[in-house]
Parts: sequence; structure tokens; C-alpha cells
Amino acid sequence: MPSSRQAYPSDVSDDEWALVAPYLTLLREDAGQRESSLREAFNGLRYVVKTGAPWRWMPHDLPP
Repeated sequence: MPSSRQAYPSDVSDDEWALVAPYLTLLREDAGQRESSLREAFNGLRYVVKTGAPWRWMPHDLPP
């Protein structure tokens, strides 16, 4: 997680990320077309799912 923002309770832990990441990564993390961290995008999805907030209400410090 970038140090530029505070963690949300819905953020994935290191252990959870280690379990999930191999199933999400079809391209390497440093692939040219990736603009945002895959982990941060996953954190954004978890935020919406756990809070029930509409996608448009997602905090601006998570990737679009």
C-alpha cells in the first residue's frame, strides 16, 4: 500500500494479498499498460463491496 494515504479497514492484508495475487495477475506488476497498482485496485473493489457504497462514492485516494 502506498504511504501517501491512510489504510482503510477494507484494505487487503499482506497475507490475504499473497493468497489472492497469483489468481489476479495475468500480466506482471510492472507491465507497461498498467496505470495503477493491482493491489490498490483490489483495495478499491473491497471498499465498495464491504461498505456497500456506490462506485461513484469511492474515495478519491483509491485508483479510478
